[in-house]
Amino acid sequence: MTEAAREKILSSARTFIDLSPTPDFEPGVSYIPPSGKIVDGDDCAYIVDAALDMWLTAGRFANECERQLARRWGVPHCRLTTSGSSANLLAFAAFTSPGVERGIPTGSEVLTVAAGFPTTVNPIVQHGCTPVFVDVDLATHNVNVDQLEAAITPKTRAVMIAHALGNPFDATRVQAICDAHDLILIEDCCDAFGATQDGVQVGQFGDVSTLSCYPAHHITMGEGGAVFTPHRDVAKAVESFRDWGRDCYCPPGRDNTCKKRFDWEWEELPDGYDHKYVYSHVGYNLKVTDMQAALGISQLDKLDGFIEARRRNHTRLTQLLQERGLETVFHLPEATPGSNPSWFGYLLTLRDDAPLKRTDLLPALEAPKVGTRLLFAGNLTKQPAYKDVDYRIESDLAVTDKITRDSFWIGVWPGLDERHLTYMADMLLETTQLS
Repeated sequence: MTEAAREKILSSARTFIDLSPTPDFEPGVSYIPPSGKIVDGDDCAYIVDAALDMWLTAGRFANECERQLARRWGVPHCRLTTSGSSANLLAFAAFTSPGVERGIPTGSEVLTVAAGFPTTVNPIVQHGCTPVFVDVDLATHNVNVDQLEAAITPKTRAVMIAHALGNPFDATRVQAICDAHDLILIEDCCDAFGATQDGVQVGQFGDVSTLSCYPAHHITMGEGGAVFTPHRDVAKAVESFRDWGRDCYCPPGRDNTCKKRFDWEWEELPDGYDHKYVYSHVGYNLKVTDMQAALGISQLDKLDGFIEARRRNHTRLTQLLQERGLETVFHLPEATPGSNPSWFGYLLTLRDDAPLKRTDLLPALEAPKVGTRLLFAGNLTKQPAYKDVDYRIESDLAVTDKITRDSFWIGVWPGLDERHLTYMADMLLETTQLS
């Protein structure tokens, strides 16, 4: 009776979502967001299925989601967390643990780029290390690898950079540099699920890598993210920092996995102190709920189609812009050599001789309902939050400054089709001719 009732509820949930009307696209009336989620009745049914358990915190769906993500990512260890930003924080924190073989001591230099999202850089600052900012390449909007290599000093311990807008940085070369100098590579893949470099999926190059499942990203859990690593000691540290800093590794709802819960000995604690309440790190509570994880499992089934749609839309948008001669106004994005991007957005950068400024262009695009976004924070060293941060700049940040001044991106996400892409190309042509 209970299972029959459950299936009836799940069937109703699927039907409710699948029969919900989808608004038609009206050019100039319907807003074209630069990013968004694609959800269906199965996604809703998974969430409801988890809710019916009334377990609420991480449970069977979280365990299964971690297993499926690790298999798809191609690494043995995955730990879910609350967001891609949390994933970056945990990824870096793991290397401050005394239980990790290779660490990042306080005061170390960590190489990164200045053009990007704050939470790729914030963990460096939050753990008492010095970010060393290097410039990016204009065509691919990814790290200038020559400058990255030149920035290495005896104090350098790690590299922490993101694959920009789904376009991989040259991870093959960056990994080789890290190996040659014994540097830890923290690979932020939050915008790039499914992208490859030299036939290898991003996330498999680093000592640790991260994913975001925010609604704008390739798959969604509403909020959510994950940390991946091939190293068992790193995975253990990530889990501890995520779960209050506890030393115990029992999953929620289980006790005494180690078979000696009351038999451990600690230097300052009473003998036999309950292992469930022993803390080996100054940690957080960054766990997901089972409802989030259930949605993640359902979304994974659709990932390949989402990635293909992003690539198809990116290719088609390039064709449409070239047909309108807009490559004379904008630098169009280029894939990193040897890569197959899993595009998150379509970055456009005004050429130096363009007939208008970005400050004029973006309002003119938003008015007819074409959504735009900047390349996140642009030059982070110019942001108020970093005014008093101790950092170093390698050489100059000329390209980063140009991106901060002249770049923006529009959408290629799976919710867009030929009508949206053609309209966006038409509006770009129209707005550039207004000058």
